[in-house]
Amino acid sequence: MQVVSRYGAALSEHPDSADAAGEVIGEILEAVGPSPDLAVVFTSASHRDAVNQIADAINQVLAPSTLIGATAVSVIGGPLEIEERPAVSLWAAARCPSRAVRLEAVRGPDNWAVGGIPADAEGTLLVIPDPFTFPSETLLSTGPAMTVVGGLASAAGRPGGNRLVLGHQVYDNGAVGVILDPEVKVRTVVSQGCRPIGQPFTVTNSEGNIVSEMGGRPAVDRLRETLLALDEADRALVSRGLHIGIVIDEHKSEFHRGDFLIRGLIGADEQTGALAIGDSVEVGTTVQFQVRDAATADEDLRELMADASAGSALVFTCNGRGTHLFDGPDHDASVVHTALERAPVAGMFCAGELGPIAGHNFLHGFTASVVLFP
Repeated sequence: MQVVSRYGAALSEHPDSADAAGEVIGEILEAVGPSPDLAVVFTSASHRDAVNQIADAINQVLAPSTLIGATAVSVIGGPLEIEERPAVSLWAAARCPSRAVRLEAVRGPDNWAVGGIPADAEGTLLVIPDPFTFPSETLLSTGPAMTVVGGLASAAGRPGGNRLVLGHQVYDNGAVGVILDPEVKVRTVVSQGCRPIGQPFTVTNSEGNIVSEMGGRPAVDRLRETLLALDEADRALVSRGLHIGIVIDEHKSEFHRGDFLIRGLIGADEQTGALAIGDSVEVGTTVQFQVRDAATADEDLRELMADASAGSALVFTCNGRGTHLFDGPDHDASVVHTALERAPVAGMFCAGELGPIAGHNFLHGFTASVVLFP
């Protein structure tokens, strides 16, 4: 069979797992041909008990050199986001050399240890962890100097409920992934969907994730003065949740949206004047309060995708986005699909998203992490 395209993506909403697998495999065969270098499959929770059979069918009929995949609460195919309904999404790439990796974590007396990445690994690590049994933060802090992209499986609310596909094997723990060869020049768009409010402040006193002072004054006072200066619309957004941005590159003279790593504001102590942040913040770091809403998230993703050029994309978006955030369905998928002029797109809703900000790998929430293939 002649290869028509380097990439292909197919989506089936058939409730029967065998029929759904047959539909997506047939479409990929027509688009890419047999034996692609890499295939990635995403299935809804309703297909969880049939993941072994779906993987077997993909391996037998499509015969990819490498296959990975996961179960998710919702899946993406083309411009569509199939939320909490039966769906199978299959993506494949020719001329995309990669090698499969199975990652496992062992908890020691003091911390986690992650194994499974070859010592000579280089390029990009595309990884799908189970959120209950794999410490993604440990991978990011101790792993090799590679770009790490992907998302956490999201089909279950308990350990053992997710399914991860790697070749002919299906797991319910750890993480699966592929190391993309350095010659596969992927790019990543990470849309955190937040907008700065107020002014940036330098952290002048902190310990771990507790920030006591900003700009020489109690952190709670800085928060209060920021809120008092807001208009009514922004105050309404704050009432739904407030975030804080941590500047990644302190060498910049000005900071704008996209210069921050977004973390949640966990709590405030009026007595001590301290704020609890969802990450460690060192003294000397620049921070700025942030708000998130549908309009900001829409604008952020469209702006980041405006100059994107790619042959295909995998989208790892937060399970708190979709219709939980936007007024209508299919937002992130349709923005990416349109920006790439209807190139093949697939992906899943995640329990956490992985992607770099300013050259550093991070685990995110409420974010769309888009992997752009050449």
